[in-house]
Amino acid sequence: MKKLYSGKTKDVYAMDNGNVMLKFKDDCTGKDGVFDPGENSVGLTIEGIGKANLQTSVYYFEMLKKAGIKTHYVSADLDNATMEVLPAECFGKAQGGNGLEVICRLVATGSFIRRYGEYIKDGTVIDGGYVECTFKNDEKGDPLVTGEGLAVLGVMTPEMFESMKEQTLKITKIVADDLKSIGLDLWDIKFEFGYNNGEVVLIDEIASGNMRVYKGDKIVEPVELTKLINNR
Repeated sequence: MKKLYSGKTKDVYAMDNGNVMLKFKDDCTGKDGVFDPGENSVGLTIEGIGKANLQTSVYYFEMLKKAGIKTHYVSADLDNATMEVLPAECFGKAQGGNGLEVICRLVATGSFIRRYGEYIKDGTVIDGGYVECTFKNDEKGDPLVTGEGLAVLGVMTPEMFESMKEQTLKITKIVADDLKSIGLDLWDIKFEFGYNNGEVVLIDEIASGNMRVYKGDKIVEPVELTKLINNR
């Protein structure tokens, strides 16, 4: 296999059959050693979180499959922390960027408050969820971009954006409802989407390192969250 690139939380390889392999790592995004899914760089390393995140991703990808939501997921090897996926064009890379992240916020907190704290209080519930997109660019702090901006820049059509937004809200609700069933509250979650065979589909992963979850008034750290999801 040929290594295509190394990301913040996983390495990506081209497979001989035309598909892609993701190798999950033990890194999480954050700042100053504190976990934060809204941050744009690796903040801490947690031993074993790669395999655990893969198990969580498989759990949710299978759940989405049952719900009729298409993703890039094909199969997984938990022992080696790898996942085989369909090839997909990552939005933003064709224009010379590093890709696009899609964040769904159910509660205002983190980087959202750092940007808009004078308008909304930390911990405020956002009815229906709020979807925002950022370009993956560490040097520029992952700048925000609107749906109209994505169209102007040639990243995606308005129709693609609406499909991505609709899927984001549906997937977020599925994950939030599942977490609620074990007494947890999803505050925000981060996704990536790609273009495969003429369709906008969810790619990358759905794991503890990409979501912020609370139990009561305390945040659930990635390792504990993964255990709660995987060992129910």
